[in-house]
Amino acid sequence: MSDILRADRVTKRFGGLVAVSSVDFTIPAQAIVSLIGPNGAGKTTFFNIIAGIYDPTAGEIEFHGEKMIAHSHRAWLEPVFWILPGSIAGLITVLLAVAGAAEGTLIIGIFATVLLLLLFLVIGAIRPPSYQRQLARVGIFRSARPNDMVVAGLGRTFQNIRLFPNMTALENVLVGMHARLKTTWIDALFSTPRDRSEEVSSRVRARELLKLTGLEGEDDQLAKNLPYGDQRRLEIARALASDPVLLLLDEPTAGMNPRETQQLTDLISMLRRELGLTILLIEHDMRVVMGISDRVTVLDHGEKIAEGTPDEVRADPKVIEAYLGAPAA
Repeated sequence: MSDILRADRVTKRFGGLVAVSSVDFTIPAQAIVSLIGPNGAGKTTFFNIIAGIYDPTAGEIEFHGEKMIAHSHRAWLEPVFWILPGSIAGLITVLLAVAGAAEGTLIIGIFATVLLLLLFLVIGAIRPPSYQRQLARVGIFRSARPNDMVVAGLGRTFQNIRLFPNMTALENVLVGMHARLKTTWIDALFSTPRDRSEEVSSRVRARELLKLTGLEGEDDQLAKNLPYGDQRRLEIARALASDPVLLLLDEPTAGMNPRETQQLTDLISMLRRELGLTILLIEHDMRVVMGISDRVTVLDHGEKIAEGTPDEVRADPKVIEAYLGAPAA
């Protein structure tokens, strides 16, 4: 089974604090992998690095065999790409002015200069794949941002629920589809057939995801009015709306009672089985971890101390020490 994600010696420092220290980590395709450890072990920090929220201090992460996350290098050179075309147009305009060119020609030159400057600033902000490939050819690397990772096929939920509370369940799921929509602002402005068709198909898909996650019939309920367990499910539905191949779940059963926990555990297994998803989760409930994981990785004080099958990890002396403390001398 090939690896969908590979982390190589990933380190993250916040000033003098080393939150993640030289962690090697892989996720096989269509596996359920759990990341566990005591509070403060660096699990969520590592999650946020994978998701593109934090740049690592050192190391790199490959997703689908392509380097996506790493410490940026030669980033200072990137602004040259933004101003070079406009500067060339401006220089040509100045030379034409010196040569006594017609007023109309100079106006066109000034307009072209301003337009190119604005255009490449926008491209630099949006960072389309073609632009990033051009940067790579001249040795400039910028670590992927969260939206880049979503486009690449990563979805996630959060430790603390981050729904849009005053939007309906259906609207929350529709927000998750944004990265996959094909219509442009021009389509929306003129309400083109493509815009209307995609609006209909998006709503159909959103209702399918609500049904899949056990929220059928809750379309028009405000997110804040849903029970806690249903809000957790809604967050998963929104993450699924971006059509991920790798789903990151940050403590998905936190705050749930045993019945809700079992239902969500069954849902996670079903997502892997029916959608072919690869799933990485942080979880403190060891019954959940040991019940559904193909592999478990353990962090303690930012370092990987154990990795293997649930049974192997459960019996590892380092893991027992990290959770229960060292035995008295």
